Amino acid sequence: MSPLRLGLLQTVTGIDPRENAAVLAAGIADLAGQGAQIIFTPEMSGLLDRNRTRGWSSTRLEADDAVLAAVRAAAAQHRVWVELGSLAIRPSPEAQRLVNRSFLIDDDGRIVARYDKLHLFDVDLADGDRYRESAAYAGGSVAVVAPTPWGRIGLTICYDIRFPALYAALAQAGAGLIAVPAAFTRPTGAAHWHVLLRARAIETGAFIVAAAQSGVHADGRATYGHSLVVDPWGEVVLDMGEAPGGAVCDIDLGAVAATRARIPSLIAARPFTVNAA
Repeated sequence: MSPLRLGLLQTVTGIDPRENAAVLAAGIADLAGQGAQIIFTPEMSGLLDRNRTRGWSSTRLEADDAVLAAVRAAAAQHRVWVELGSLAIRPSPEAQRLVNRSFLIDDDGRIVARYDKLHLFDVDLADGDRYRESAAYAGGSVAVVAPTPWGRIGLTICYDIRFPALYAALAQAGAGLIAVPAAFTRPTGAAHWHVLLRARAIETGAFIVAAAQSGVHADGRATYGHSLVVDPWGEVVLDMGEAPGGAVCDIDLGAVAATRARIPSLIAARPFTVNAA
């Protein structure tokens, strides 16, 4: 099996979707020029804004979203697949909440799959930061595994990484690579980012590809960066650190079957009940 060249974009997404679309299009062009066959972008690639009123005014229906249109055009122009980590999308004209939606786009610019983030980030951090994603977003209800020329890809987003049953289900459904676009906070990233991604790779025997936001954003938040590619044995094969930009990484998808044959935990899992007495 020939190596698959991945491209990852690490961005500092701001509050202007037009500027963010330009960054994505330029990054896709650059990574495609380096031979990337599929490019991964972070969560909230089109808009990152904690001001809900201002952020809402910048969101659109999927059919009208300029960032999505720009990425689809870039994918078609450069003949490359794109896993667009996620966008803030209005699901209907009358909707009161947005969805955090990931898109898998083929090299003709067609949308192959969509995934709405299942687990919403409602937490209170030790530094006083309080997040209530569910106040502005509706959670999804369907896990997604999608076909590509290189095999099946599982789609997840950020906070999903803390729910291993989702990753087991994606692997059981045939995913040999699982995307985890993210906008991790710095405190949680420093504590948990690497260990969670490595754990999900080991548990599933799959490649984990996590394109991340990084830096201080226009809305005042700070994100952790360290976009990662982790192989099925749990080894980090790419860590982009904190600087924004792009990187390519070659992977051998044959490692998925080889690793799962060595440790067949996916087929050894047994049903059980819990005695909580």
